[in-house]
Amino acid sequence: MKTLFSLFLAVVATSALAAGSDTAATPYDPAHALDIAKVVSVSDTATACGVVPATMVYIDHQGQTHRVTYDVMGDCTSNL
Repeated sequence: MKTLFSLFLAVVATSALAAGSDTAATPYDPAHALDIAKVVSVSDTATACGVVPATMVYIDHQGQTHRVTYDVMGDCTSNL
């Protein structure tokens, strides 16, 4: 479980900017497993420093779109 969560955060921290969605964002709760069939988008935190909020939009196995928010450590890279 710890490895899966670490992988989840790594994917989220290195992926593209979250796309718009009509779905209300839900705070991530590690006590409840996410039913992810396809990741649509995640926040780009590459230039953020420290812990920052991020959002992932995903589609579950029933075809429903969800938006989940969580905190992630930014990469602190520069756009120079």
